[in-house]
Amino acid sequence: MSIHFAAAKSSNLTSVCSLGAKRLLSRARAQVANDNADFTERSQQNEQVLRAALRHFATHGLGAAQVARAQAEKAFFDGDRPTYDWWVDITRTLDRRLAASVSGQNSQAL
Repeated sequence: MSIHFAAAKSSNLTSVCSLGAKRLLSRARAQVANDNADFTERSQQNEQVLRAALRHFATHGLGAAQVARAQAEKAFFDGDRPTYDWWVDITRTLDRRLAASVSGQNSQAL
C-alpha cells in the first residue's frame, strides 16, 4: 500500500488564483473520492499495517525499514511465520525493494 499526501483545502488559494487555476481546482475537488470506504478484511489488515508502519517510522526514523527487516529476519529464523509476515508487510510499506530482498521476491515484480 502506498502512502499519498494531498494538500489541505484552502479558501485563500482561490482568491489569488487565475480563472484557469480556479477551474482546474474546482474540477479536482469534484473528482475527490474517499478511498478508505472499503471495509473488507484485507482493507482493514492494510489499514493496521499502515498505522503500525507509521508508528514504527515515528520511532525509528529513516532507519525504520532496516529495523523492520531485522525483525522479519529474526522472526523467520525463530520459525514464527505470522510475525515474519507482519514485519515483512511493515517493511514493504516503508521500502518495497528492501522487502523484496527479505522475502526473496524479484524487486522488478513489485
